[in-house]
Amino acid sequence: MKYRFRRRPSSEAHIGNVTIGGTWPIAIQSMTNTPTLDTDASAAQVIRIAEAGADIVRLTAQGVAHAKNLENIRAKVREYGIDVPLVADIHFNPAAAFEAARHVEKVRINPGNFVDPGRTFKQLEYTDDEYAAELAKIEDKLVPLLRLCREHSTALRIGVNHGSLSDRIMSRYGDTPAGMVESAMEFLRVCVKENFTDVVISIKASNVVVMTQTVRLLVEAMDAENMHFPLHLGVTEAGDGEDGRVKSAVGIGSLLADGIGDTIRVSLSEAPEAEVPVAQALLSHIARMKDAEINYDLSNSPTSQLPNSPTPVAVGVDFAPDAIPEEYVVVTAETTNAPAELKGKILLLDGSRPVIARISYPSGRTLDDVTIAASVDLGKLLLEHLVDGIWIDAPHLPAEALASLSLSIMQATRRRISKTEYIACPGCGRTLFDLPAALHKVREATSHLPGLKIAVMGCIVNGPGEMADADYGYVGAAAGNVSLYKGKQCMVKNIPTDEALPRLIQLIKDNGDWTDPR
Repeated sequence: MKYRFRRRPSSEAHIGNVTIGGTWPIAIQSMTNTPTLDTDASAAQVIRIAEAGADIVRLTAQGVAHAKNLENIRAKVREYGIDVPLVADIHFNPAAAFEAARHVEKVRINPGNFVDPGRTFKQLEYTDDEYAAELAKIEDKLVPLLRLCREHSTALRIGVNHGSLSDRIMSRYGDTPAGMVESAMEFLRVCVKENFTDVVISIKASNVVVMTQTVRLLVEAMDAENMHFPLHLGVTEAGDGEDGRVKSAVGIGSLLADGIGDTIRVSLSEAPEAEVPVAQALLSHIARMKDAEINYDLSNSPTSQLPNSPTPVAVGVDFAPDAIPEEYVVVTAETTNAPAELKGKILLLDGSRPVIARISYPSGRTLDDVTIAASVDLGKLLLEHLVDGIWIDAPHLPAEALASLSLSIMQATRRRISKTEYIACPGCGRTLFDLPAALHKVREATSHLPGLKIAVMGCIVNGPGEMADADYGYVGAAAGNVSLYKGKQCMVKNIPTDEALPRLIQLIKDNGDWTDPR
């Protein structure tokens, strides 16, 4: 099933037999985690992802040899009658981008490391003339790639990630949404100047608040310069299980609900094909909202003018449904044109008391369904500080599961921190250890440390830069080896994975952030 609904007007980008943007259906993407030099394993995983329902599949290409082998992977996939477009993921190596552009339908480059040198996290100083000279270097290196892409009908994705900004951008803008947007705009201006239009932009963060703010800021910046490139949405390093699904649904869903986004990826630290049904469920929920013309009428919200709104509460966590304190007002409303399952979704907020948003889900909805739906419905309201509490009304589901979901949604929106937070990449061909197993072990040992943020990253591409929001990091360094970080500083370098967890625990203890489990 494909999902079409009202979206922000955008131009079209052609990726093989898939068109992104315009009025075309929102496309679902995923990414392999097999070594790109392993043709058979990579082709087999591409096929599994495509058969699960993905429209586009990405593979890492860390070197020219990996980029060249994409030709063999593509041929093998096509032998099986699978015509899903392939995307090469490039970091730090422009030569690999040039090679990949000859073999796949799209090339992804990161402005933070395509032209500027590798990150040193040092503060640099530029005069305006020196800064302008650095911008000229972008044009010098990007234009030849654009021309090669045009020659081979290859699209381009400009993918900015929070924490992987170049030292140059960081020095002028800091590690901020404004810096992320400018990093993208520098490259987009070159594309416009060259009249290269098969471009998609992604601008991601593991912090849902940063991700949504930055995408909205990018839309404003593009509109101001009359650019309308299609947008790829994702919450990077979202993790796995409930956390990964909630973060992704809150971030992606709150933007899709406002008509922003043309293609999505739900990044999970699980098998890549497991990402696809979650993305499908997310799009299905958004489609239901749009088909019923469901919108949030928040114009009279009593909390919309309160930037320092209190820590939100959750019914089923802080008090029972029949014991809601009198100072709270619970808001729901009926819609005249909505199907029965969507009754109660429009929230008409008025009054002067703290507001609890109550959304009811019918008995036919499973916990997986409600996880996605509630993350979108209530996450948007929490992100925008429009409510002071939430009530996931689904009495047919286990109360304990709904309580956990409520806390996860509040944590994803950074409105209430009650758990240890894990920032974990989904893994790719660069990952040289069992990342899902490592994440499971780290969580098992540290889940009693609420408020602490721990990153589990497959390789140096995602750490230490892209785990910028983490207190501690567990980062793949080489085959079977891991480095440990405190913030962005490497504290323990290149140790065997079987030593990594106890050493991480000791590092947390040494810095006074450990408490013994109760």
